[in-house]
Amino acid sequence: MFERSKLLLRPFRFIMARKNYYLEGPRSRWEELKFTFRILGETIKGFRTLHFVGPCVSVFGSARFKEDHKWYNDARKTGQLLAEKGFTVMTGGGPGIMEAANRGAMEAGGRSVGCNITLPMEQTHNPYMDKWVTFNYFFIRKFIMFKYSYAFIIMPGGMGTMDEMFEALTLVQTHKVEHFPIVLFGKEYWKNLMGMLQTMVDEGTINADDLELVLYTDDVNEAVEHVAKHAVERFGLKRVKQPKPSKVLLEYFIRKGRLPNVR
Repeated sequence: MFERSKLLLRPFRFIMARKNYYLEGPRSRWEELKFTFRILGETIKGFRTLHFVGPCVSVFGSARFKEDHKWYNDARKTGQLLAEKGFTVMTGGGPGIMEAANRGAMEAGGRSVGCNITLPMEQTHNPYMDKWVTFNYFFIRKFIMFKYSYAFIIMPGGMGTMDEMFEALTLVQTHKVEHFPIVLFGKEYWKNLMGMLQTMVDEGTINADDLELVLYTDDVNEAVEHVAKHAVERFGLKRVKQPKPSKVLLEYFIRKGRLPNVR
C-alpha cells in the first residue's frame, strides 16, 4: 500500500518541479540543500553589505504613492528629519513611500539604504540610496531589515506594509526584541485597523497594554522625536568612529564595490 501511494505521488512531484513556485515547493534533497545554501548566501550578502551603515530606522509604506501625494511628502520629510538626527534611513528600496523616505534622507545629507526584492512585476530600486542589496526571498529581506533597525515607522500601505507592521509588533509583544519604538503614521488611514486591535483587546486575544506598543500620530515631528528619544535612551546610542572593514570578512571589498550585485 505504501509503495503504491509512493508511485501515485511521483507524477505530482514531477509537475511541481516544472513550475516556477516562489518558494519552490517540496523538491529533492539535493535541491533542498542547494536552496539552503542560496538562503545562506543571501543572508551573508545582507550582513556584509549593511554592517557599516550605522543605526537604522526602517520606514515601511506603499510603493504606489506618487510624488504629488501627501503621504509621499510626509515620508520625504520623515527621512529628512531622521537623517538630521543622525539615523540611517532604511526602506524596502522601491518606489512610493520607500523612495520618498530615502530621498528625504539623501537630500538632507544623511545615509540612505534599501533592501530591495525581486518580484514577478520587476520592482526596481529607487535612485535615492547610497547602498542597497537585492533579495529573492521576503523572509530574508525582513530579517535583515529588522536586524539593523532600532525603530520602525509604518506609513500608509497595503498588504506588504501590514505584514511588516505585524511582524514588528509580534516581535516586540513576545519580547523577541526589546524596547523598539514603533510608529503608526496616518490616523485616518489606520483608524479601522486600530478599531480591530481594540476588538482584540475586548475579546481578550491581546492585552490592553499591547496597544501601548505603538505611537499613533499624524505629526512627522512627533514621530521622529519619539523614535529619537526612545532609540537613543533605550539602546544607549552615541556617535563613535566607524570601525575599519575587514578583508578577511570581505567587508573591504564590499565597501569598494568590488563584489557583484552589491552597491
